[in-house]
Amino acid sequence: MEILGFLFIFGSLIAHGDAHGPESCNHEGGLCRVGNCISGEYLASYCFEPIILCCKSLSSTTTKS
Repeated sequence: MEILGFLFIFGSLIAHGDAHGPESCNHEGGLCRVGNCISGEYLASYCFEPIILCCKSLSSTTTKS
């Protein structure tokens, strides 16, 4: 019975509509992090919503002149 509960939770994390997955995050220059983004990063999207965040560096948002 515990296995069914685990599969349900895992499936709901993967199937969430706003989650793009780690491949999308890495392709866009971000890193997947659990809990919170570290200092100098911002939340760009989700790898697996709401637990695993896709964080990007603040320095990559500045434009070069």
